[in-house]
Amino acid sequence: MSTLHLYDKLLQFTLFQGMSHADLMEVVTHTKIGFHKYPAGKRLINAGDPCNRLTFLINGILQTERYGDNKAYSVTERLSAPHLPEPERLFGIRQIYKCTYTTLTDVNLITIDKQEVMLLLETQLVFRLNMLNLMATEIQRLARHPWRTSPKSLRDRIIYFFFTHCQYPAGPKTFYILMQQLADQLNDSRLDVSQVLNQLQEEGLLSLYRGRIEIPMLERLLM
Repeated sequence: MSTLHLYDKLLQFTLFQGMSHADLMEVVTHTKIGFHKYPAGKRLINAGDPCNRLTFLINGILQTERYGDNKAYSVTERLSAPHLPEPERLFGIRQIYKCTYTTLTDVNLITIDKQEVMLLLETQLVFRLNMLNLMATEIQRLARHPWRTSPKSLRDRIIYFFFTHCQYPAGPKTFYILMQQLADQLNDSRLDVSQVLNQLQEEGLLSLYRGRIEIPMLERLLM
């Protein structure tokens, strides 16, 4: 990849935005950067793998999968380039990935090992501020959850469950969950949950299968 092309690709990501041309050229010239190309169907990251580098998706689409703590259900979603999976996992008490990532199309990745990231944090002020802002934004987003008004109706609680279990609040999602398991998560009856889900299906907002709920556009549930 040419220096100019790499320069343009890095500017797609929040961590590099706002850097001067000179600073970014220094990053491109002096940072050890990995370049990778993978075909569709390649497992890139497993949940529980150590997070010891930043992985920048610059072309293509990934499928991400995450399981509930009890392993009783899971959700899959699609993430398109540009995307940076779980940068907050590079630091903190649990430096492991929470999701599994598989390529849905041919993809191109840029990787920067943690040692190089530490050097960038030390030498590049804008990069350091961008990383702090990224971490602070995630903390503030999570801190808001307990203080939001609780959904009143079962329909709203189901929709809230879907949204709070996704990384990105839009696009297609697949929930692998039995009706009874969803009812248990919502502390409600299977019959009532089934009635609401069938109503949402009649409205064209999702499709029901045995042990699977397909949501074509998550954002439409809020309309």
